[in-house]
Amino acid sequence: MISISHLQKEFIVTGGKVAALSDLNLDIEPGEFFVIIGASGSGKTTLLRSVAGLETPDSGTIKVGDRTVFSHRPPVWVPPQDRGFGMVFQSYAVWPHLTVYENVALPLREGTQKIPRNEVRARVQQALEMVQLEEQIDRPSTLLSGGQQQRVALARAIAVNPNVLLMDEPLSNLDARLREEVRGKIRELAKRLGATVLYVTHDQIEAMAIADKIAMMSFGKLLQYGTPIDLYRNPNCPEVAEFFGTVNWLPGELNSADGNMVTTQIGAFSVSPGSATEKAVWVGFRPEHMGFSEETFSQKPNHFLADLQDTIFLGDQYTFDANAGESKLVGKSRVAPKLQEDKLHIAVDPADIMVFPADEKNTNFIKASMANA
Repeated sequence: MISISHLQKEFIVTGGKVAALSDLNLDIEPGEFFVIIGASGSGKTTLLRSVAGLETPDSGTIKVGDRTVFSHRPPVWVPPQDRGFGMVFQSYAVWPHLTVYENVALPLREGTQKIPRNEVRARVQQALEMVQLEEQIDRPSTLLSGGQQQRVALARAIAVNPNVLLMDEPLSNLDARLREEVRGKIRELAKRLGATVLYVTHDQIEAMAIADKIAMMSFGKLLQYGTPIDLYRNPNCPEVAEFFGTVNWLPGELNSADGNMVTTQIGAFSVSPGSATEKAVWVGFRPEHMGFSEETFSQKPNHFLADLQDTIFLGDQYTFDANAGESKLVGKSRVAPKLQEDKLHIAVDPADIMVFPADEKNTNFIKASMANA
């Protein structure tokens, strides 16, 4: 549905240029709820604005279906109002002097997406019913809550029956409870409409809750994209791994000819064959993958002893801090940490261990992450 090829965009700043998009390639399937995620300055909003036509890339191609909406060579640029997209902004963009009805009706009465005037009220009513605001149709927009105003913005976007919905951090101004409520409505509504959604956020929990696919960006580059479980369980670099949750990192050495055994300062770890080929590596595992072994401790792979430092009960789980030698580790468990002779006996499944080469980039990133933990 949306095909992006070799997209590049630079901004001139004090001291030189910054690459907001760097040779970016991406394909989004029809009806897919596709989320772009990344830290501030990663280029995710620039990408969305380029697709919308609010930003002009320096080079590359953007196609929607069979239609080219931007191309550097040959030059093509379709204005935003002619692309036929619905868009929801971070700052609601609800007109304060208009009622709910008038806000939603505005694009149906004016511009390239307008429809016959005798059809406007029925279309507005239908859009408001979809976001469960039909009873507020004649209410002044200034009397609505933040969550209701965001739903008005969503109703306005879907009222024009777009095939593509673009959303730029639409929930960032809502509190945690409302974010959870509204994000569920957005995904449900998009699926009911059969719309293709390109959605930008910096919140990894939000992304994993609503996305069919996620693409993670950093400094204008696409690091990885795939299903939420792909990025969580099979990240292709430490930066992706850390973005989607805490990781316990250990430096190690690959010491097996078949590449499935790593020696670390707290013991040997069996890893998935082919995880790494370099001798110096970093191994990582998430807190929830630290299980408590019932066995008597032995020096076998993936088992190690740790000293329990602190435990916090959070209702549905326990979090705990532990020291294994000089390594500080964080764990999560549904049961309270179990001590054997004043020690935690921890076991980690080989399938849950991530392995990355200890090159300069990975090492600098992991050391900085550990220092900030």
